[in-house]
Amino acid sequence: MFILSIKGIVMESTLTDQEIAELRQELRERAQTLKSQVQKELLANGTEQYIELAGRVHDSGDESVADLLTEVNLAILDRHVREMWDIDAAVKRMTDGVYGNCIDCNNPVPYGRLQAYPTAKRCIACQTRYERRYAQPKRPGL
Repeated sequence: MFILSIKGIVMESTLTDQEIAELRQELRERAQTLKSQVQKELLANGTEQYIELAGRVHDSGDESVADLLTEVNLAILDRHVREMWDIDAAVKRMTDGVYGNCIDCNNPVPYGRLQAYPTAKRCIACQTRYERRYAQPKRPGL
């Protein structure tokens, strides 16, 4: 456990140095996995798959399927990139000594939550409020 004072605000983390080290290692490994997946997707899907689909497109229905598959691949890449940004932000919070504290209320984020979701930046109560406040309206889907 350590105590950090920033701008006169005293924050106490309930995480031990060992717990932070374990979570940092997990974040590094996940970042490396995501980086590899993004690189593979860009190499494989950037040219070969689209060219193959485009070569087989014979009507507007086929073209729509090709466009949909391309959009799905881009959405997957976008999700991976956003997760990498979250990982970078979590590592920065570790470096700044504020990792494990809720960004809204400064209360400690439980270690179990961080084990399950190492990039968590809010405690469960604040995350629930955040999701209710900023939830997107339900839209029909496929």
